[in-house]
Amino acid sequence: MRIDLHSHSSVSDGTEPPADVVRRAHAAGVDVLALTDHDTVAGHAEAARALPPGMTLVRGMELSCRLHDHSLHLLAYLFDPGEPELSAERERIRDDRAHRARGIVQRLAELGVPVTWEGLQRITGDSVPGRPHIARALVEAGVVSSVEEAFTPAWIGPGGRAYVDRYALDPVRAVALVRAAGGVAVLAHPRAWRRGYGVTDDDIARLAAVGLAGVEADHPDHAHDDRARLRAVAAELGLFVTGASDDHGEPTGHRLGAETTSPEAYEALLAGAAGAVPDQGFTR
Repeated sequence: MRIDLHSHSSVSDGTEPPADVVRRAHAAGVDVLALTDHDTVAGHAEAARALPPGMTLVRGMELSCRLHDHSLHLLAYLFDPGEPELSAERERIRDDRAHRARGIVQRLAELGVPVTWEGLQRITGDSVPGRPHIARALVEAGVVSSVEEAFTPAWIGPGGRAYVDRYALDPVRAVALVRAAGGVAVLAHPRAWRRGYGVTDDDIARLAAVGLAGVEADHPDHAHDDRARLRAVAAELGLFVTGASDDHGEPTGHRLGAETTSPEAYEALLAGAAGAVPDQGFTR
């Protein structure tokens, strides 16, 4: 069984609609796929409708948090999407993301960069604009040669000339909100150093103490030694370990199924979930 528990669609910062993400995952041999768009559940229904026979969809979300002045992402799985407090925080984060995007576009304009709000909306479509969309706009405008270059202090990286801060949850509270909604919380890519930060062993322990259930160790941005260390930390703390592609479509090279989760870890996730159940593809 091939299980990929982290993917994105055009509902957030991926490049393809949820149904196309499901179809690509199936073509790549993925049996179980989690759709985990940033701070939204808007793509779940479309993804579920696209499921082919024998394939499973895990409804999830990547929740934006902040720890020690750095971004931290929490993967939330199989929670009740109608739970009022988590739903309200989800909307607050998304609203502030749009406000931040306008601020970044304004700062880019002050720097003489030809990125407009109208041009950004062409890239985002119906999704809420975020920094990945702005990075793609900078590439299209020829200002930078890659999305990675856009996320540096020269442009929209933390402390950058056009960087604007935004609202994000404290991860301890985020774990509590996910659990209160019947969901399971897993720490996303904690050692993705190319993003400019990492989550320490001590911070993982603090989150485990309040209900964190798992750690995403097998991620394309994790080095071999970091994966091994995360497995050791997880074992010490009684957390399960996941693996996932964190696919965003074109920007990440269409890598669905490149990293996977063991069936045992997947069963542990299901055992801890009380807010929802996975969707199954049936013969129509």
